Amino acid sequence: MTKQDIIVVGASSGGVEALERLIRGIPADFPASLLIVLHRPPDQRSILPQILQRAGVLPVTEAQDGERLRSQHIYVAPMDRHLVIEEGAMRLVRGPKENHSRPAIDPLFRSAAQAFGSRVAGVILSGTLFDGTAGLFAVKRRNGVTIVQDPQEAAFPSMPESAIGNVDVDYVLPVAGIAGLLVDLVRGMREFGSPKEAGEAVAMSFEDDEFDRMPEVVVRDQGNQISGKRRTQPSLFTCPDCGGTLWQVNEGAILQFRCHVGHIYTGDGMALEQTEALERSLWFSIRTFVDKSVLLRQLSEKARMRSDLQGVERLQRDAEAALAHSETIRQVLLEDSWLRSTP
Repeated sequence: MTKQDIIVVGASSGGVEALERLIRGIPADFPASLLIVLHRPPDQRSILPQILQRAGVLPVTEAQDGERLRSQHIYVAPMDRHLVIEEGAMRLVRGPKENHSRPAIDPLFRSAAQAFGSRVAGVILSGTLFDGTAGLFAVKRRNGVTIVQDPQEAAFPSMPESAIGNVDVDYVLPVAGIAGLLVDLVRGMREFGSPKEAGEAVAMSFEDDEFDRMPEVVVRDQGNQISGKRRTQPSLFTCPDCGGTLWQVNEGAILQFRCHVGHIYTGDGMALEQTEALERSLWFSIRTFVDKSVLLRQLSEKARMRSDLQGVERLQRDAEAALAHSETIRQVLLEDSWLRSTP
């Protein structure tokens, strides 16, 4: 029976309180490494390690690049760096943002699953939007344990709900229950998974994992593009971050898009980005119509000074039309039915 001695935890809005309660339930003899990603602004000094240190008994430090994983220790991802695991060591990379976040949850979960397979337990706590869902799927497909905070308890339920809706989650529990479950898992007191399930998971992971092969696919397609032999077709969408072409990757029930420099969005994230882009475009249109109306009225006054009455009438008419168009678009923005389809 495999013990889960690599614990990866992701949280966003409302996550600090949830993390404090989780850490409070972890004993000093916890025989595992616990790694945490919390979404936070890149320009603010973080005191998360100190907050979590006061909450529990295990040592809590900010992860250092190249540091080997130690048991009975908690690591926190630093600001503006993805925390990933490579060959048993932690690496800090300023790679492309994923789901608009750096650090993001998915890179940690994905790399932990690749490195340690069924030894991993992934935990999603309170947060907004969708980061962590694809990473939890990566843990699941390698026969790790997947755990989600009960959305009814979470201060912000979007991340837990997204994970539950897209991944066959093993446990949905309040934070206090998650702490107790982790203690049982790392001590081997919970039997988890059957040999058949484990075999299927490994086969799916290492033979059919499209997402993990995406960098290879991108390099291959770039070479084929140069030689005129490209066969793989990109999606119809462009990257919201850099404007590059997006390739579509299906991870079970999860739809993801990745550009050739590495920005990653879930399908829900892309839908949200398109809604925000549409709103920006509509406000830009309003501003442009208003500016045009002001300019036309200014030109109308100049025409009046020249006694060009026909010009005055035409310019005034066009100015009023521009202002009317701006009001029409403003009403579209004020009517939020087109926003309600956003995930």
